[in-house]
Amino acid sequence: MAGHIQDRWYKTATGPDGKPVRQKTDRHGTGMRYRARYVGPDGTEKSRSFPDRQKRRAEEWLAQTEADMLRGQYVDPKAGRVTFQQYAERWLTGQTTDPTTRIAVETRLRLHAFPNIGSRPLGAFRPVHIREFVHALEKAPIAGTYARTIYANVRAVLSAAVDDGYLARNPCSAGSVRPPAVSAGRVTPWLPVQVRSVRAALPERYRAMVDVGSGCGLRQGEIIGLAEDAVHFDSDTLRVVTQVKLIRGVAVFAPPKGNKERDVPLPSCVAVALKRHIENHPPVDVELPWQRPDGRRVTRRLLFTNSARGIVWRSNFNVQEWKPALAAAGLIPRPQAGKPYASAREHGMHALRHFYASVLLDAGESVKAVSEYLGHSDPAMTLRVYAHLMPTSRERARRAVDQLLQQECTPGPKVLQLTGIWGHRPLRTATVRRLRVSEPGG
Repeated sequence: MAGHIQDRWYKTATGPDGKPVRQKTDRHGTGMRYRARYVGPDGTEKSRSFPDRQKRRAEEWLAQTEADMLRGQYVDPKAGRVTFQQYAERWLTGQTTDPTTRIAVETRLRLHAFPNIGSRPLGAFRPVHIREFVHALEKAPIAGTYARTIYANVRAVLSAAVDDGYLARNPCSAGSVRPPAVSAGRVTPWLPVQVRSVRAALPERYRAMVDVGSGCGLRQGEIIGLAEDAVHFDSDTLRVVTQVKLIRGVAVFAPPKGNKERDVPLPSCVAVALKRHIENHPPVDVELPWQRPDGRRVTRRLLFTNSARGIVWRSNFNVQEWKPALAAAGLIPRPQAGKPYASAREHGMHALRHFYASVLLDAGESVKAVSEYLGHSDPAMTLRVYAHLMPTSRERARRAVDQLLQQECTPGPKVLQLTGIWGHRPLRTATVRRLRVSEPGG
């Protein structure tokens, strides 16, 4: 067994006959009696005290400590007393992600994690505490996807605590712990008439933003940060390389989300709209810091600017231009006099991306291509969001048969050579009669 156990109520002394005898110490009958002591991996002595009649418990604790050191699961008792909030704040300062992501994580932890589990020492975490935290998130008035993101941030902090030796194992990894449930909400894309109605209700200088969003699938920040040299009319391509982000109220230029630069096909109708917009509202040189408020200054010749020839501030645009256009199009109610517009999260400019994706998928474009055009991290993400918008196998089969038979069926029984669906085996005349599409007037 590692270490030893000291009895602080008795000491061993040498008797008159030279033999060892037990004698009471000055602490006899007061305070903790036993102190279990051992040398930790860092070479320093560690100890823990136990009351009278708990020597066996002290021995078990020492044995468990020795087993933890052998398994590589030892945690310094002092490290285990560090609270979740203390460690998380230190963990945040060491993150190398972009400032916007770091600020978002800090906000989620501060608002939702610290009030619930911030004061708990890391060494005291058990799966039950995480289950209770998840339950609190599910009861909170927040979206399920947002709750799951908060949980993921907490799990990341605890994983780092394990790596740094503050925690033996991550309680989130227990089989009884489940992340917050997410409702199976589905994206409902706008209809073309709704896109046209919102576009028509916007001030003229902002209408081409709708064309870029619905015709090329750009995010709002990418539209606001779209520069003149990113549009290649000669090759019918729009290159997405920059977006405008707000970091603690400061506008900066930054790469697209996930640093995924991409080329997007430029439809002719969008090209015409952009050319007309450039004629009416020439691009403006705008200088902003790169990626962070204290970053190097860069200049982009932006296509979309406000009436003062500055950047389009997202918050102002959404309240002063976008929501009135939604109300004019009948997508949200008009507010009463002196009242603000209702929340319209599902009808933000992101709805134009949903429309774009739905059009491509309905036209039979591959999920991989749609994922690349949208700038998703991988096609699996595109499937999770838009799988329900893809034509079903039944619909594809119906279209394929209709197209084939409309081209090859002629009046009267005959044998057809159908390929693709049934292979190259000829079909009997009776089968052709059942599949034949009725002729006009037949």
